[in-house]
Amino acid sequence: MNGRILLGFGLAGLLAIAGVIWIAARGVEPSHAPTASSTPQTASAQLTTAKPSLAPSPSHLSPVSPAEENAFVIRRILPIDGPIKYGEWHWDEEGVPSGPIVITVDLDARVLSIFRNGYEIGAAAVLLGTEEKPTPLGVFPITQKRRHHVSNLYDAPMPYMMRLTNDGITLHGSKVEWGYASHGCVGMPEPFAAKVFGEAEVGDRVFITRGKMLTMGDSLVES
Repeated sequence: MNGRILLGFGLAGLLAIAGVIWIAARGVEPSHAPTASSTPQTASAQLTTAKPSLAPSPSHLSPVSPAEENAFVIRRILPIDGPIKYGEWHWDEEGVPSGPIVITVDLDARVLSIFRNGYEIGAAAVLLGTEEKPTPLGVFPITQKRRHHVSNLYDAPMPYMMRLTNDGITLHGSKVEWGYASHGCVGMPEPFAAKVFGEAEVGDRVFITRGKMLTMGDSLVES
């Protein structure tokens, strides 16, 4: 479905992060929208109720150099009807060829998407950080993967952990429910996290943006 826009918390328009990316904005169903976003900052699945994170945290940014940018054309967007509910996830890799993996996270839509060779193969509603401990904006390479991980700050399990920053921002499996938030990480439903963990490799890039929209044929990454 070309140019599908999924609604979430007043999501609209295009926003350029470092002038290099276009991200699909897919929203969480309003009736299931939490008062907060994602998961823990230093790698913790311990969740807290709080306000949504609406402010970037520049100190966490780890931009990818221009030399690492490459063409990445959107060839498919999953045909998902309506906003994604909390705890809901979608996965379809049938017939998708092998190729580079790119992960996108839209903070306004509160949705993570994973693309293989330009084909969206998975999407899920996620938990994000709070205003006090926000999920940062930027482009982050995955620097570490660990199937079983426990936060050294919060003593909480973080299954399928994929590290993005040295100060503990990660992607990981979590209980994704209305009213919960993280300490800055991106929390995914655990079955979905297991699939993302199986696809992603150290060095793959994660684009965290706000209010993106994409259509078929757009370049996800433009140098």
